[in-house]
Amino acid sequence: MMYNTLMHLNLEMLTQCPPETLQAQPVVEIIVALGSNYQAEKYLPLALECLATLGQIRLSTAFQNPDFTATLEQPKPDYTNQCVHLILAIPMSLQQLQQTFKNLEGDCNRCRQTDSNQVRRVTMDIDILLVKLAEEKNSLSNKSTFKPTSNWIVMADRYPFKAHEAAGIEELAVTDV
Repeated sequence: MMYNTLMHLNLEMLTQCPPETLQAQPVVEIIVALGSNYQAEKYLPLALECLATLGQIRLSTAFQNPDFTATLEQPKPDYTNQCVHLILAIPMSLQQLQQTFKNLEGDCNRCRQTDSNQVRRVTMDIDILLVKLAEEKNSLSNKSTFKPTSNWIVMADRYPFKAHEAAGIEELAVTDV
């Protein structure tokens, strides 16, 4: 059974940090937003399977949302979005996690299109929303052990969260495990 560390999460009261200030910090828990507007039924399960190899995961409901950049002149496919709470089996630096997620996007055949007139097909997008850093404690035997800090940190480049991200975080925070 996994303890719900998100209970009583008040987003407005959390510290916000730019990701670049946390690059080398060891992360023990993370909340990510997954998004796909192309073959989501194939790529979401693949991404979730890969994330589960990193530790224990809990999922929010998958939401289907219109692309907020769509217009009548340029319609775009809907996105399927889902939030994931991941407790890492082994702490990783934020930089390592970002690279792992970029590689996972590539494994899902993500192509970053540069033509602004072309409708983007996003097989998988992974955005880091919140992290919980590790607190290093040295034991008498000089071994390093990691204990989670008590506070979540909001990635400042992602806040304020989009409606589906806030809904996913809220769902994860109130779900008893």
